[in-house]
Amino acid sequence: MGSSNENIDNEVLAQLKQNNQIPLIETLDNLGCTHSDIVMLLVEYQVMSEQDDDEVFDQWYDALCDDKLKVLKAFEILRAQFERTVNE
Repeated sequence: MGSSNENIDNEVLAQLKQNNQIPLIETLDNLGCTHSDIVMLLVEYQVMSEQDDDEVFDQWYDALCDDKLKVLKAFEILRAQFERTVNE
């Protein structure tokens, strides 16, 4: 069963890459973020998203630099596409 799930995951990822013509995504390679910056950003995003205090999240989000905002927006776009693809 693991192999079947892996094939499905690979097919979904391939479809997302193939269908991804979003200009925002194309600009990510030129950002000043390192891979570790992006990983930490996504961890912070997960933690902040689970906070009960929207004001704390808003303050954190508003303090992000433009590059990090682009990464988060691209992540949300791809996550929405993933969820739509999986649910089809």
